[in-house]
Amino acid sequence: MAPTARSRLLSACFLLCLVASTNALHFYLDTNEKRCFVEELPTDTVVEGHYRALEWSEKTQTYVENPDLGILVEVDELESSHNVVKTRGPPDGRFTFTSHDPGDHAICLSASYPSGGSSWFGSSHIRLYLDIVIGATKPDVEHDRTHVSELSAKLRDLNQKLEDVRREQQYQREREANFRDLSEATNTRALRHLRRFFEDRKMH
Repeated sequence: MAPTARSRLLSACFLLCLVASTNALHFYLDTNEKRCFVEELPTDTVVEGHYRALEWSEKTQTYVENPDLGILVEVDELESSHNVVKTRGPPDGRFTFTSHDPGDHAICLSASYPSGGSSWFGSSHIRLYLDIVIGATKPDVEHDRTHVSELSAKLRDLNQKLEDVRREQQYQREREANFRDLSEATNTRALRHLRRFFEDRKMH
């Protein structure tokens, strides 16, 4: 395989490994109400989430951001009941985690105010936007280097075997050509001997 073609192949494989799926949605909930979503994940998969919470304002009749509102993010592995993430953030925030075990993971969000806090508008109706990106498995640089080295070694072995096959084919072609030449020379000599034999018989 030519170096350029080999580079294209490795680049294509690398790009395929980086493919990520995105889940974007929005939903409504009240403060202190928890909403969960289940995602099935393989081991060592990186998940990134971005959320944005808006509170309903009776005054403006629109959803607006209230900086006093906090968002609690919890992620649990359902099979093992292991808590992966538990963090409280602002109305507009992000979270990231890596799955340790394969299986279903519950991603839960809830909106609340700090102790003693309350809604600006006497309303606790929340619209929450959530964007979850499920990426490829966590990169293992050392493994990738080893894999590339092994691939290069296999390509070298394959190229050597192809070269051996080409040399063998060339040798066989040369043998066939020599045999053909020898056969033609032998046939020519045999025809001459036969011609002379019959010519001698006619003369006698």
